Amino acid sequence: MPRTLHAEPVVRDRAHLNESPLWDDRHQVLRWVDILAGHVHSWDPATGERTLFEAGLPVGAVALREAGGLVLAVADGFAILEDGRTTRIADLDSEGGELRMNDAVCDAEGRLLAGTMAYSHEPGRGTLHRLDPDHTVHTALPEVTISNGLDWSPDGRTAYYADSPTREVRAYRYHEGRLLEPRPFAAPEGGVPDGLAVDAEGGVWVAVAFAGTVCRYLPDGTPDTVVRVPATVTTSCAFGGPGLDTLYITTATENLTPAQLAEQPLAGGIFACTPGVRGRRAHRFRG
Repeated sequence: MPRTLHAEPVVRDRAHLNESPLWDDRHQVLRWVDILAGHVHSWDPATGERTLFEAGLPVGAVALREAGGLVLAVADGFAILEDGRTTRIADLDSEGGELRMNDAVCDAEGRLLAGTMAYSHEPGRGTLHRLDPDHTVHTALPEVTISNGLDWSPDGRTAYYADSPTREVRAYRYHEGRLLEPRPFAAPEGGVPDGLAVDAEGGVWVAVAFAGTVCRYLPDGTPDTVVRVPATVTTSCAFGGPGLDTLYITTATENLTPAQLAEQPLAGGIFACTPGVRGRRAHRFRG
């Protein structure tokens, strides 16, 4: 029987679509985006200090950069954010603005994998792209619908990936930036798999959108832990804090009715719990 934990609010803003939580170990801050607003947030849990960068276009995800600053997966490409300014480094075909970025994460070799989706949620319109350090873009997976959570086993040989409408997380053999030999890994109950994170022990934490939970699965797919969140649209999770022992959870208000918004006053905020396992430092883009 999986154990049950409860997350508490730490940032109470009512955002529309918080996503892509990321712990910046150099600056000891949590970073995340509010996608459609084009906002890139940071928060220092020790001081409460907040910063906000307005990109001026949707931002699907944020990643750390080895040379300093951040990498943004913007609506139709990739950009570096440094000293409050953005520099475009690669463009994508957004098909007349019908596509946008939705999630992104760096692998151990410093490549950034980022997925797209159609605003209409039309099946198969999205792509999981790979941005290499030389700023060239390649296809990692074609014909996905809502590209979401991605992370790797501690040895880097297995990639866990969620195309949300499939309602399952799949495991892939990961080799030289390619996702190969997919197999079913976990099918969360009560909602759809969204963002995910792998801890230092190889446990896979999956945010289950519309269920108000984050579920941990052992490497063999066995359910281990359920974190309950007082906001139904749980979008992603990441480990942070000085000891990487705090699980931060992003939520959204997107798709909630007025009645649901009234019932969930904390929806759209950031939550946290201490689950008793540690995460891993986020990899940085090497371009």
